[in-house]
Amino acid sequence: MVGYDSGMADRAKRLSTNVDGNFFVDSTCINCDTCRQLAPTSFVENGDSSSVFCQPESETERYQAYQALLACPVGSIGAIVPDKGYMRAATDSFPMLLEHNVYYNGFNSEKSYGANSYFIRHPGGNWLIDSPRYMKRLEDFFERMGGISHIFLTHEDDIGDAPRYAKRFGAKRIIHRADADAQPDAEWIVDGLDPVAAAGGFTIVPVPGHTDGSMALLFNHRYLFTGDHMSWDREINGLRLATVYVWDEETLRRSAAKLVEFPFEWVLPGHGDRIHLPSARMKEELRLLLARRAEKVPIP
Repeated sequence: MVGYDSGMADRAKRLSTNVDGNFFVDSTCINCDTCRQLAPTSFVENGDSSSVFCQPESETERYQAYQALLACPVGSIGAIVPDKGYMRAATDSFPMLLEHNVYYNGFNSEKSYGANSYFIRHPGGNWLIDSPRYMKRLEDFFERMGGISHIFLTHEDDIGDAPRYAKRFGAKRIIHRADADAQPDAEWIVDGLDPVAAAGGFTIVPVPGHTDGSMALLFNHRYLFTGDHMSWDREINGLRLATVYVWDEETLRRSAAKLVEFPFEWVLPGHGDRIHLPSARMKEELRLLLARRAEKVPIP
């Protein structure tokens, strides 16, 4: 298939939880949520995996389903009768422009358990936030955009193919010392818990909790890249903190409370839905999250 390098799902492994039709998810699914983010009208969480709960019918739904197929980090989504036109259009949609010069890369990596990664085109040097699969298509895109100067690693789980991109573009990798075992040769090691201002409108905010060295990246007081620390939850229609593989629950909430002092309008996570809200509304949603979390994990 055009631009797709991880194989197609196996019909023999098709999950029984899929509704009948062209699209299906097979048993190799790792339940990373990528497909549910990209095509929420077609895919749903069903136990320990995703499945097709409604076959795409409209042009938009089919387009989104092919985007999900391509972005799936383990090739668990298949189409019995693939449509080359939709496949080509979905391939061409990545990296996906979210707003201004901020992109969602697509082509999520199995090495980071299917985490999202992002790209910022910046006159002072472009930034990659976590890492997608290493692909010629993405390499060529980054080259056309002017390369990569910095690779911000939110935490140790979502390194992906960052070393290959760093080598290809001579990029400076940024990671917190507490998670630096995952990238001991990183060029910039962040220490401590205080925010760090970087040139060009970037602020690094340590947010331990999911891992000891988790960090968020704030860009232009508008875009908050949160890694696995925080995301939008479509089921509760609100923000949520990490719920699995949490290093320390109390620390997680304390870290979230630090974010109240920063204005931002976008939450761009590694796992879970992204969300764009007015700054005042986002701050209110964060306060609601902290209130819910306080009921679960009181802070003395």
